[in-house]
Amino acid sequence: MKVYTKTGDKGTTALFGGTRVPKHHIRIESYGTVDELNSFIGLIRDQEIDPRSKEILIHIQNKLFTVGAILATPPEKETLKNGKDRLNISKISEEEIELLEKEMDVMNEHLPPMTHFVLPGGHPTVSHCHVARCVCRRAERLATHLNELETIDQRVIMYLNRLSDYLFVLARKLSKDLQAEEVKWVPEKY
Repeated sequence: MKVYTKTGDKGTTALFGGTRVPKHHIRIESYGTVDELNSFIGLIRDQEIDPRSKEILIHIQNKLFTVGAILATPPEKETLKNGKDRLNISKISEEEIELLEKEMDVMNEHLPPMTHFVLPGGHPTVSHCHVARCVCRRAERLATHLNELETIDQRVIMYLNRLSDYLFVLARKLSKDLQAEEVKWVPEKY
């Protein structure tokens, strides 16, 4: 399989199902941002972190491919003429969202309570987490924008929302694990 096809040389690309759209289409921006997020999560996973976090991050990366496939499929192409699902992959389930929530709950049990916003940083690994969190929020914003134009599976939006929360809690956990200072944001008063 060749990586280059030359079919995008005129500024368009094909969605799943064959529909061609401009490369700046909101659907392309949505799943392209999910791909960017997946790369940043890979960067976090490549750091010296605990095995459980690595395991969960690999699981998340796999689910982000599912999210990307869902976002790359226009509603009119989701099912085949015989009524079968065109993607033929498992969707994002409530259990996937609950897994993120449970992982956050476990991490939070060992963290000091939040009393202030936290400035991103303290250690390169923690900073990678915060960058991934921000990219995840952008993916969520783009997915909600796409949803206003063409309805998408609501669990995709829920998953991205919960994932950004997970990445924030993971950043706090890694700050603790790496003995990095967690700097509170304290607004200046005039």
